[in-house]
Amino acid sequence: MTLRNTDAAPPASPERRMRRRALLGGTAALLAAPAVAQRAFGPDAGPQRYPDPDIVTIDKRRFTAPLGNSAIRRVHTGMGWAEGPAWHATGRFLIWSDIPNDEALRLTEEDLHVSRRFRSPSGYSNGNTFDREGRQIAFRHFHRDVARYERDGRVTVLADRGPDGPFNAPNDGVVHPEDGALWFTDPGYGALMDYEGNRVPEAARSPRPFIKEAIYRLDTSGRVEKVADEPFKPNGLCFSPDYRTLYVADTGTSHYEAARAIIWAFDVDGTRLRNPRTFASMTMDGRTGNADGLRCDEAGNVWAAMGWVGEGYDGVHVFAPDGARIGRIGLPEIAANLCFGGTRRNRLFITASQSLYVVPVETRGAHFC
Repeated sequence: MTLRNTDAAPPASPERRMRRRALLGGTAALLAAPAVAQRAFGPDAGPQRYPDPDIVTIDKRRFTAPLGNSAIRRVHTGMGWAEGPAWHATGRFLIWSDIPNDEALRLTEEDLHVSRRFRSPSGYSNGNTFDREGRQIAFRHFHRDVARYERDGRVTVLADRGPDGPFNAPNDGVVHPEDGALWFTDPGYGALMDYEGNRVPEAARSPRPFIKEAIYRLDTSGRVEKVADEPFKPNGLCFSPDYRTLYVADTGTSHYEAARAIIWAFDVDGTRLRNPRTFASMTMDGRTGNADGLRCDEAGNVWAAMGWVGEGYDGVHVFAPDGARIGRIGLPEIAANLCFGGTRRNRLFITASQSLYVVPVETRGAHFC
């Protein structure tokens, strides 16, 4: 005798059975399909199909730097927070900072070889540049100063205080070629945490450890002048090709509610800055991050290291001289800084979180550092 479960559902109709088979077949195919691979970077990543899909042209009439047969390449990784790239034209090498590991690294042009410790300890240096004599200048978080490394190995402290008192923690700077003066920023991040410098007691109570964040000019005699303090936290900076405009990234949204995520522009009037104004907003498609390091190319476009949003935003954004966003280089990491290097200044080096990237471009940096 066969027992039948009287609570069982009635037999499915042919149409229902067909729909079920289709659903199960689709699910099985989905489970069997390989996961979409995320793009790999680095020397062992294999070939990248041209043109590189992560080099995005927004305005093809003005963003002419991308090359159809070049790709983004990660040349080094494993750092804590990579910052401050600067190119030495005579030595044909790049240096940059790994701030948390208290060291500076070097890459040589001929084979992209990286020396792990070019300078250690580095004073938790952030930005780097070279003066007119090819000497390295470092903006050191730990010591809260601007230092120069002499050819005989000595370290000369160029400045550790401004007209209002000791610096917070100098961040980034550029040299004016005509008079050798150094223009630099002091947002103070290195005094807010031991990870990137030396946390001071005042940092527990205020985002401003010592004095108002500002932009300074240091002349060759050692005199320090405060030239602007409109930005909440002035960070990366660069001159226009003719040195008549200074661009400054403001990352004040990290600590101040009233701050805006923008790049400022100032007119350079001899030793002064005039006419502070918004050059570009860091909001794109409703998402807002921050610009950090800045560089200009020979056409006057501003290249900004960007981040703190995520995929589709982090990397490098390129702005025309009128402030319009014309291109973007997408990276899988937050970009902190960048510079043009190589013998012809047509390689873009990008320090991004834990890695160093390089992209050949069909433009040249307006300046070497």
